[in-house]
Amino acid sequence: MPEGKIIKALAGFYYVLTDEKKVIQCRGRGVFRKKKVSPLVGDEVLFQADNDQEGYILEIKERKNELVRPPIANVDQAILIFSAVEPDFSTALLDRFLVLIEFNRIRPIICVSKMDLINEKEKERILKYGKDYEKSGYHVLFTSSATEDGVEKLLPLLEGEISVFAGQSGVGKSSLLNVLKPDLKLETNDISTHLGRGKHTTRHVELIEIGAGLVADTPGFSSLEFMELEIEDLNYCFPEIEKASESCKFRGCMHMQEPKCAVKAAVESGDIPEYRYEHYKQFLQEIKERKPRY
Repeated sequence: MPEGKIIKALAGFYYVLTDEKKVIQCRGRGVFRKKKVSPLVGDEVLFQADNDQEGYILEIKERKNELVRPPIANVDQAILIFSAVEPDFSTALLDRFLVLIEFNRIRPIICVSKMDLINEKEKERILKYGKDYEKSGYHVLFTSSATEDGVEKLLPLLEGEISVFAGQSGVGKSSLLNVLKPDLKLETNDISTHLGRGKHTTRHVELIEIGAGLVADTPGFSSLEFMELEIEDLNYCFPEIEKASESCKFRGCMHMQEPKCAVKAAVESGDIPEYRYEHYKQFLQEIKERKPRY
């Protein structure tokens, strides 16, 4: 039975890329609806082809991860695009994205865009943030779609991977993809000066072949709430906090009021950025106050 990967889902059809580099337009069998399972972009599937162009998906292979919004499965890494300006760089929003990506066991790469639009003083501040995140264990890139500076460093990281480009609207995801693959000609929109944010230009999830990898240009994360995280999960979503917590006196330390907390000591010594710890505390409180789902 032929196998393939779903690279696009649109209007009830699933477009499956085969090992022969053919794309077969498939429908899902009714058995998926009965099991309340929906095929997702990124799924490895078994299918039956009626001819060279059409077929039916018969089985979905086990997923290593899946995201709900955007709906995609088996992601290897997330390229988190955050602009230096327009909209302004936000560590609070970046940390929220990082927690959600870490929780889903997806490797994050931080990409700061629009570096050509800032002055030297602002650049110094952004580069300092970059050093903080690199110290925490993250790969950080600084790019400009307008000048194409730094974009060449991104291409080798995509090789052999399924990557999601994610970030808030207006940060330049589509512009960056257009530089990486000019024939894409993805629609881009400027920031709305009235709203102070970009307009959504991407309408559906699709895997695009760029270099030797597959990239998803997504409509963005429509929800950034911690609906699935539990209190004990949060520690593991901040790599530097997880590492420091190994030296805490009490097992299960939440790094709040507990004595002899190695995380709080690391914050005081400057080994953990204070803003990262503040975001950890905010997120912890948010999870505690979350309304139970029934």
